[in-house]
Amino acid sequence: MEHTTNYRSTFIEVADDCPADGATEPPTTEKPTIAALHYRLITEQPYARTSDDVIFETFALRAGIASDDDDARAVFFSKGQPCLRSSPLGKRYGWGILHDADGRVALVPRESEEYAALAADPSLAHTRAMRSRRA
Repeated sequence: MEHTTNYRSTFIEVADDCPADGATEPPTTEKPTIAALHYRLITEQPYARTSDDVIFETFALRAGIASDDDDARAVFFSKGQPCLRSSPLGKRYGWGILHDADGRVALVPRESEEYAALAADPSLAHTRAMRSRRA
């Protein structure tokens, strides 16, 4: 059985304990962090990748394997993987993550009018990024 992290027509709001008042780009380092890779993959082509695509491509880049390796992808998703609710983008850097009707993702800055409109949109499913600490 193949697992998935994809959502459809869902808005992942910023975590309750996110320290960022506004969206910030994750810092770039010599070895890119998960946050930096998620940010790059989503912002370079908004609504081009699903959550599964972003998560697997991040794994592939960090592991040094081809992102189009279907066998590696099948093995990767043969067990459950954390979804984008666990991404540092929503937990720490102030980005909402919108999944469209086809499951493709884009980032929405927390301080934007678009974020406020999406957070109030009853036609979308709503969830929050995971908290960094227990309540």
